[in-house]
Amino acid sequence: MKIIIKIFKIGLIAMLLTPGMTVYAENEEFPGRGRYPTTPYIEISDFHEIKDKAIIVDVRSAYEHKTLRIKGALNISISSKDFIKNMRKLRDDNPNKQIIVYCNGKTCMKSYKAALKCKKNNIKNVVSYDAGIMDWAKKYPADSVLLGESPINPKNLISKKTFKTFLISPEEFENKLSQRVLVLDVRDSFQRDATGLFFGKERSVSINDLKGLNKYIEQANKENRTLLIYDAVGKQVRWLQYLLEAKKAKSYFFMKGGSRAYYKYISKKYM
Repeated sequence: MKIIIKIFKIGLIAMLLTPGMTVYAENEEFPGRGRYPTTPYIEISDFHEIKDKAIIVDVRSAYEHKTLRIKGALNISISSKDFIKNMRKLRDDNPNKQIIVYCNGKTCMKSYKAALKCKKNNIKNVVSYDAGIMDWAKKYPADSVLLGESPINPKNLISKKTFKTFLISPEEFENKLSQRVLVLDVRDSFQRDATGLFFGKERSVSINDLKGLNKYIEQANKENRTLLIYDAVGKQVRWLQYLLEAKKAKSYFFMKGGSRAYYKYISKKYM
């Protein structure tokens, strides 16, 4: 066994020393750097130093951008069909400025994908700020905007640990339907099927409909009802939590994994 291990180590060293071969080490903190090794990135301190000379682009959804963003950032969502068109116009209008794209955090791959997409479409000098908005907001509160306010108080940032305490399984979600609740389907129309998951028991309101969301939060508070909220895959609701806290929602829970997890739960339940 020792001989086999030794041979393996020798082979590995030889491979690493082979001319012309590039080996990208795993990076536990930034997994995307290994997954997208040809995508250029910028560290947080270097980014902050040149922020006023660069163009900053938030490639997340409009709702995420409105909730928490880097001060001065534009919003061009990578999921938009006009992403490349808008990025190319931005480059044409600013030929000499570096474009820095960002998303949520170190495990979010959108900034890497955006920079790579630009590179493939010959939109030059686009780099990924891959530490994301949460690290930025904690370190540079004066250069961040939370729910339209700046500077922000880092204490008002909601950690993943705190967010997870509001997640309940599809089964728990379903069991709570018999209680005094108000169920909200916050998926976009293109994500939603012909009907919601709980016909006759829920309200459909897009996560981008601030007026509608405020109305239902106020209704739930007034009627002492618990808000049960779900989206498509359980990710968008994290940003909705900021509005819920700002509006002092008395009681609320999110479905872990969203409607996709519920469909899996139902299929197993009735198999």
